[in-house]
Amino acid sequence: MATVIDGKNVAASVIQTVKSATAALEKSSGVTTGLAVIIVGDDPASHAYVGSKGRMAKECGFKSVQHTLPAETRQEELAALVATLNADPSIHGILVQLPLPKPLASEPIIQSILPEKDVDGLSVVNAGKLATGDLKTGLVSCTPAGAMVFVRRTHGEDLSGLNAVVIGRSNLFGKPMAQLLLNANATVTMAHSRTKNLAEVCRNADILVAAVGRPEMVKADWVKPGATVIDVGINRVPAPDRGEGKTRLVGDVAFAEVSAVASTITPVPGGVGPMTIAMLMANTVIAAHRAAGQTPPQF
Repeated sequence: MATVIDGKNVAASVIQTVKSATAALEKSSGVTTGLAVIIVGDDPASHAYVGSKGRMAKECGFKSVQHTLPAETRQEELAALVATLNADPSIHGILVQLPLPKPLASEPIIQSILPEKDVDGLSVVNAGKLATGDLKTGLVSCTPAGAMVFVRRTHGEDLSGLNAVVIGRSNLFGKPMAQLLLNANATVTMAHSRTKNLAEVCRNADILVAAVGRPEMVKADWVKPGATVIDVGINRVPAPDRGEGKTRLVGDVAFAEVSAVASTITPVPGGVGPMTIAMLMANTVIAAHRAAGQTPPQF
């Protein structure tokens, strides 16, 4: 039976490091780490996310600022707010909660955030730094950064000689995850919906990362015995056993059957999910250290 990674536990240890680093930075240079979150409109799910990010930022000892804008905010008003935050030295991280309500265009807004304050790791500059192996000055997208913490804690810093397969090639997760694995010396295959013999490709993986958004697609016979399986999928499926109209969360991996084959596996929920906000806090304290000319903590 596989070892199940407790994402909440690992996230809590990341947050502990963030708190210590935040306090040490304030003590050594008088700098309070600052995170600004912008939310536009009244989508309940977005407000719930932003609320939890704000609470976590305060818990970490950050200066936490939230800008709540009406749904009818114009593109130039949003751009002006980002420009103001870019120019504010007390703000080290800027986060725009996505999706933005129509007709606002998110891409120009995301790209207008200074790369050194782009704690979501979504700017083309940070994507380019990751692609060229520059982890010293870039910021990495939070979910792949969190998944990589699991990989490092399981296999160590150097993945030489290990085969990694990432299913999914999104800019948000698949591509940065593949780059992180490559930078750690793994031999990486990127698989996706057009890959032939996908199950066969997956069976070659010592580290298998699934991020496609298809409920329980990865079956036990796709997995090499003893592999590490990281499940990034979050899918709602009907759960009639819980009552009419009820649903439950499942990943992209058929957890019960794959657990019998893999050596290490992440659950859904409770695996990669909790790491996303933790790594957002990590990126913010890293950005604050760099802005103060200090050596940032390692995660």
